[in-house]
Amino acid sequence: MPEVMHRTTYGKAWIYRLIAQGCFPQPVKIGSRSIAFVESDIDDWISQRIAESRGE
Repeated sequence: MPEVMHRTTYGKAWIYRLIAQGCFPQPVKIGSRSIAFVESDIDDWISQRIAESRGE
């Protein structure tokens, strides 16, 4: 989560809100109380935001 927060500049609560809305890549459960994000999913999501901001 810290790396995702750093790369997106979003806070944890906002990321979880976007996940709940279906607007952010779903995390993968890696333990009973742990999650992880697939790096390529985050990369793609960021690339899409950049393309949208440029009108592509």
